[in-house]
Amino acid sequence: MTIGLCGSHRTGKTTLAEEISQRTGIPFVKTSTSEVFREHGLDPSRPMEIGRRLWIQHKILDAAERAWNSGHRQFITDRTPLDMAAYTLADIQGSTEVDFGKLEGYLERCIGVTNAFFKMLVLVQPGIPLVYETGKAALNEGYLEHLNFLILGLCNDDRIRSTFLYLHRDVIDKEARVKRSWRYSMRLGQAHAPAKRTTAPGSSFSG
Repeated sequence: MTIGLCGSHRTGKTTLAEEISQRTGIPFVKTSTSEVFREHGLDPSRPMEIGRRLWIQHKILDAAERAWNSGHRQFITDRTPLDMAAYTLADIQGSTEVDFGKLEGYLERCIGVTNAFFKMLVLVQPGIPLVYETGKAALNEGYLEHLNFLILGLCNDDRIRSTFLYLHRDVIDKEARVKRSWRYSMRLGQAHAPAKRTTAPGSSFSG
């Protein structure tokens, strides 16, 4: 089982992934978005023009693919390519000049990598109290909501083959989050015998 936790920053994805890993023994593969920004002298909390955003997002996806190719048959991670796509789209406004070919190419890459790596996607929605941390992306509730709805839409794109679960906003207790995420993961695992798919692409659950 390969599980990708997705959602905006500061929603508790890393904490949830670590807890599920500890309880189940499934390896936790941590991504390194902040480190990639630091390596290239960029601040994720500051606005950037769309060309630079696309460039750094490709670097971030490169680093994530290297981590996910770590040799584990199954793992859980705290970020997916759909998160990366959402952050890119969130920078685009009505007046933004975009090379649509480059944008489309990046989005298609994100969808392809998602399908290649993840059997299940779990959207962790905003809800937990927000605490400022240096070097993290902008602590702006409106921005978090913007990202959340973008990721929700991307998870429901008809090109996504992963099964999709979203955690309800009022599920903020760590214990409840772990139980709901893992319960549906186990249900999915039982429904999929090797080399046999019994659930249609894009199937979704709520928890």
